[in-house]
Amino acid sequence: MSTEQIPSGEQDGKRDGRAGRDRHHPLTPPEWLLRGLRPSSAPVPWAAAARAGIALAAPLAVGFAVDEPEYGALVSMGALAGVIGDTADAYRMRILNIAVPQLFGAVGVALGTLVYGRGWLAVGVLTLVALVSGMISSIGSVASVAGLLLLLNAVVGAGLALPEPWWTPPVLLTAGGLFVLLLTLLGWPLRGRQPERTAVADTYRSVADLLDAAGGPAPAYDEQRHAVTEALNQAYDLLLGRRARAHGRSPSLVRMVAQLNAVIPLVEAAPAAHLRGRPLPPEIPAAVRQLADAVAAGRTEPLVLALPAPPAGVPSARAIDAALRHAAGIVHEQDPGRYSVDDRLGRPAALRIRARRAARAALFSGASWRYGLRLALCIGLAQALVSVVEVERSYWVALTVTFVLKPDFGSVFSRAVLRALGTAAGLVIAAAVLAEVPRGWWDVPVMMVLGALIPAFSVKGYAFQTAAITPVILLLSDLLSHSGFDLIRPRLLDSLIGCAIVLVAGYLLWPESWHTRIGDRLADAVDDAAGYVERAFSPVESDEALRAARTARVHARRRIYRDLADVRNEFQRALTEPPPTGARAAAWWPLVVAVERIVDATTAARVRVNHGAEPPTAAEVSGITAELRALAEAVRHHPTPLPPRPTPPPPKSPVLTPLHQELSTARTITSTTGPTGP
Repeated sequence: MSTEQIPSGEQDGKRDGRAGRDRHHPLTPPEWLLRGLRPSSAPVPWAAAARAGIALAAPLAVGFAVDEPEYGALVSMGALAGVIGDTADAYRMRILNIAVPQLFGAVGVALGTLVYGRGWLAVGVLTLVALVSGMISSIGSVASVAGLLLLLNAVVGAGLALPEPWWTPPVLLTAGGLFVLLLTLLGWPLRGRQPERTAVADTYRSVADLLDAAGGPAPAYDEQRHAVTEALNQAYDLLLGRRARAHGRSPSLVRMVAQLNAVIPLVEAAPAAHLRGRPLPPEIPAAVRQLADAVAAGRTEPLVLALPAPPAGVPSARAIDAALRHAAGIVHEQDPGRYSVDDRLGRPAALRIRARRAARAALFSGASWRYGLRLALCIGLAQALVSVVEVERSYWVALTVTFVLKPDFGSVFSRAVLRALGTAAGLVIAAAVLAEVPRGWWDVPVMMVLGALIPAFSVKGYAFQTAAITPVILLLSDLLSHSGFDLIRPRLLDSLIGCAIVLVAGYLLWPESWHTRIGDRLADAVDDAAGYVERAFSPVESDEALRAARTARVHARRRIYRDLADVRNEFQRALTEPPPTGARAAAWWPLVVAVERIVDATTAARVRVNHGAEPPTAAEVSGITAELRALAEAVRHHPTPLPPRPTPPPPKSPVLTPLHQELSTARTITSTTGPTGP
């Protein structure tokens, strides 16, 4: 498998893995572990770090001031949950991401407090809570955090002696989360729509980088195309999340939607420019960056673009020129009422409809039941184990299980190992603090520093996040239990027990761990690509039908790219698993890249037809779609490669030649992949 078809991080991993095998060094860590321990290059969110430090330290200061340190510790625990959930950019989404999980967390700690010290009753209640938590976690990102907090707080309430009466812990924990929300919203009056505007401007900048890479090496272009997909997904999610039911109520929001829509023709024209094999004039990416600056600053004054004339007889160059001039006109238009603001992903349904769909998905989805039962099994075992075998402060066992068994957070196996390593590192920090820092007011500056480390370390990877969160939880637990340094050894033992439960019951003995579903997702993506080819070249008979066909084509392409991004994430998650799952993902990774390039080649062919190239015949299009559907069936139903099939003759239409080449590459992959298919 060529390293050009693997993301940069994976290329490094492959090289490192080969080097390790060449040295035959017995102490060389496995590649899946090195991937998890390699810190991300994401920038440190300094504003979030400052908020976290204040949010965790201020409640402690108030608690010491009123001589109620336990109350301060509980408020700080609630603030910790708010800090972990504060991951959105738009302020309205932040309200949902912080406030909704806090409500679930309040219910969880109330249930846990009511069954504290009740033995097997606590086991049954926590097992049921785990089932509900796992099922609602499959709905979406907000529901995932809400489910996590529901179970975490129930575990804490059932494992620690919290202040009475029973309603005191829910009130204090919720107060901590709302304090984080208050700190977060302080910037709303000054930066009301800044996150949305920044997301649109970043999309333009990512498109400029894509045009810079067009015509150059394929790996660089592929990397920039993934960045464009991510930027478009982020921008559309932010804008559609803000839109009211009737658009036009907010002129500035309508304008940003129109500006984002205007970049789509540039994205569509980029594959055609890349397949031409020649770099674009530097004035073109520079002009897109000028538009990005105008979007970011909210400028509306006209901009004169110094663009070179497109070469005659080159449809891709004409497409780039027309798309860029169209985007410039939209970006600098002052009257939002003149825009066509049909978004490219469809308008969101009403809230009650989305809620009903979410509830139906949670109740009737096989995936949600599988995850719920998996989590309930492990939580039940953890709680039953500590009810039979006396382990001091054993709530940490179930706490570890909850953090590790989050499928939307990454690989279960690697997270269990990384959780153990991160906890060990965090315990070293906590041991130093508990041994050297006297309890009392000195806890306030220490907590400010440790709290600020949580957002800074979270962006670097799961092991780093665990290392930052562990000392915070231990110090807050010490304020509630007054155990001091004696907490360190039991917490390490509890973490190892929790990781062992997950590895045995939630991974080794769980059937789904050994029957990865990445092949089904990939086959669905190939089927979608076949449908996109059909839609791209379907005949139309009127201007109105042409506009409708183009809108449907844009919807289909965006949906495919979004689905392929999900498939890519699943594969990258599977790459961190040990064999055989990791080996299967590595073997089939080139096909993910091939499907992305098939979609690109289809878009490029459509752009060339729009700008004067001869369209393909219906028979040629049918032949390619039939090949794609046969490819999907091969991936879906045959775990081992099929014998090479005869290659059909290339289409007569020159516009389909690049598409035929990409399809031949995909066919070769399915015929040569090793016997560990998806």
